[in-house]
Amino acid sequence: MPELLQIDEPARPPAVRPDLKAFLSLGFRPLYIAGCLWALVSIAIWIFAPQLIPAPLAGVAWHAHEMLWGFIATIAVAFLLTASATWTGFNPIKGWPLAVLTLLWVIARIGYLTGGPVAVQAACISETAFFLASAIALLRVMLKGKSVRNYGLPWLVLGLGVANILYMRAALQGNYIELMRRFDLGLICMAIIALLIARRVIPFFAMRAVAGLKIPMQTRSGHVQLVLGVAAIVLGLAGLAAYAAAALAIVGLIGLIQVVTWKPAAVQSKPILWILYVGYTLMSLGLVFAAAHIAGLSPDLFGRAAVHVHIIAMGGFSVLIIGMVTRTALGHLGRPLALDRSMLAAYGLVLLAFVLRLAALWPSALSVHFLHLAATAWILAFALYLWRFVPMLIRPRPDAVKPQAPAGRPSANQASANQISITAVSRKKPQ
Repeated sequence: MPELLQIDEPARPPAVRPDLKAFLSLGFRPLYIAGCLWALVSIAIWIFAPQLIPAPLAGVAWHAHEMLWGFIATIAVAFLLTASATWTGFNPIKGWPLAVLTLLWVIARIGYLTGGPVAVQAACISETAFFLASAIALLRVMLKGKSVRNYGLPWLVLGLGVANILYMRAALQGNYIELMRRFDLGLICMAIIALLIARRVIPFFAMRAVAGLKIPMQTRSGHVQLVLGVAAIVLGLAGLAAYAAAALAIVGLIGLIQVVTWKPAAVQSKPILWILYVGYTLMSLGLVFAAAHIAGLSPDLFGRAAVHVHIIAMGGFSVLIIGMVTRTALGHLGRPLALDRSMLAAYGLVLLAFVLRLAALWPSALSVHFLHLAATAWILAFALYLWRFVPMLIRPRPDAVKPQAPAGRPSANQASANQISITAVSRKKPQ
């Protein structure tokens, strides 16, 4: 009997479907999507449809709040809830508790945009619960893992929640001057968190990516930044503006010096690293501008609060964020640490949005056009990020998926059994 001929077609990789368990496995998955989506939506509303923003949190008060607490602080919390699992060996929150945490965030966004005293108060309660629950989850794993060096981070997250309460109280009272003071409090608190996170992870990322690169961790200067940053908040609340300005200036200058010690020339060919260097530099520079503004030393143009606020928020936080949400997502999703064109385009668009936004602050007939162009570049940047990363964030890691035999094809054991059966049949004489 002639031998049987079997044709083996190359196996296709199994299609990995969205998985709720994977989606809720770490804090960065739902919160990166939520924060980046809101960055896109809130700017679109603020620039192109501001009439949709109702009282009492209307106009620039809503914009400032949603950028700082709705976007920047959300991404910071998402990162901490993820990184703390690595630092301590314990996942602070996952599954349905993480889903509830995300729901609290969503309720806050809807309440602030709905407007009215009841909706805004409900939103404030939900957002306070969001920061409180995040801080408790972080503190629990820090204590459980005895991560002494990170004990201060849960309290800073809690500080963001307290600053939010003070901000909303001033908003409901219609006290604009107090509102801006509370915003500055939240901005500085967020800056301290960002400085502490970035000064730890940027050298680590750089040394892993560049062979032979050695960067000193400079722990002492980090302690100085932390102490002086907290001191700046306390001094500002006490009305000691000159001393608060001096503390902020030193914090910013330490950051600028630190970037030089990180050997930026070694990472100039690696966009996934230099974007973080640029963000840290601009945030440090923004703190120096903030110090000059508080001390009354800025020239007329740069004396506007909007200048240092946008240098810190767009040039510092947002540039760091677009770098971190790509680098950390790729790492935690088990993907190669390589950028494609969409990711590079997102980097370029965020930087372009920052430059155009500063240009819009210069009084001219083109200011409005620069503002609209900045908003468009910003929206496109985060749309690209979501388009590229949402499919990955809602699915399991590739290395967590068990290989399956294609439909209609036997597994290895089945194939072996079938081969034995075929051999036995071939040996029989035809009847």
